[in-house]
Amino acid sequence: MEYAVGKPGRVVAARLFEGEDVHASIEQIARTENIRCGAVLITGGFRKANVVVGPKQEEPKIEPQFQAFAGPGEVLGVGTIYEDDAGPKLHLHTAIGKGGQNLVGCPRRETTTFLILEVTIIEILGVEAARTPDPATGLTLLRLQ
Repeated sequence: MEYAVGKPGRVVAARLFEGEDVHASIEQIARTENIRCGAVLITGGFRKANVVVGPKQEEPKIEPQFQAFAGPGEVLGVGTIYEDDAGPKLHLHTAIGKGGQNLVGCPRRETTTFLILEVTIIEILGVEAARTPDPATGLTLLRLQ
């Protein structure tokens, strides 16, 4: 186990509009505001999403299993922001629903907003952390420094 203790910094409230890319928008806010570590809360709707719902295979490296969500539908989610080599990187897990259909997982790129998505980012100060490549899994994982 690795852990570090920090304290809350700034709190950012944002509203994403219809069709906006969720990851790109939140990462742009983090880049603009120089947020290197943070917690993210979202509430609202997804128009579409490509969601990791578990591993398709675990070895020799983890290969994700994707399931498409064709909305619009309701969503709530929690995530984190930590930097990788390219800057702030959002890792988000969500529960998405439409009618009686529910999908829980990790939406990836090309996830877009339906109507409105409320985003709250809570900056974490005093923690040195980054996402780095893990050769064993093939994933980019959080490491505390």
